[in-house]
Amino acid sequence: MAISEWPRAERPREKLIQRGAAALSDAELLAIFLRTGPPGCSAVDLGRQLLRDFGSLRGILDADINRFCSGRGLGLARFALLQAALEIARRHFAENLARDNCLTNPTQTVQYLRTQLRDHDHEVFACLMLDNRNRVIAFRELFRGTIDGASVYPREVVKQALADNAAAVILAHNHPSGISEPSQADIRITERLRKALALVDIRVLDHVIVGDETTCLSEQGLV
Repeated sequence: MAISEWPRAERPREKLIQRGAAALSDAELLAIFLRTGPPGCSAVDLGRQLLRDFGSLRGILDADINRFCSGRGLGLARFALLQAALEIARRHFAENLARDNCLTNPTQTVQYLRTQLRDHDHEVFACLMLDNRNRVIAFRELFRGTIDGASVYPREVVKQALADNAAAVILAHNHPSGISEPSQADIRITERLRKALALVDIRVLDHVIVGDETTCLSEQGLV
């Protein structure tokens, strides 16, 4: 049965308008973007099939173009649509963060860093450069590495922070393994960077590690 034949309260678009996007299941959210399914299959059915095939929303959005387009009822147009939706979400977080003091809205800061770093298949070390009111000047990806590590050079971090005229920084990197607990190497480089940046009066406010979950070293008393 086509979605247009469903009771109005059960149709994903009408349900979103009446109850908000949070009321929709993952398959229903996908159906709004997909709009239709292949013959004999509604958009919600197609959404459910995608979740089974790719394992999760993250699996769908992380899939490369060839893997995604090989699925039944999919193609370049739908790949482009979902990737555009993902990029809109990233930019939404970035614009909200640019207006706020990072210390007064730590949840939003962590969400932004997750959208920037979570989906890399290699380690990336980055910094949020902040002004003297703890507002974002820039997000800088500074070092890239292998699946289990990236070399971080304090001199280059200090150089970029000075170039951005930063008064404070939030350090961040991802763990492609998905485990967000800090290693001894993470703790050591945090301390080295804190000392190096302090020499030029730049504060390290936190070091955020992004995996399947997110760990803030400040909450563990390590910054």
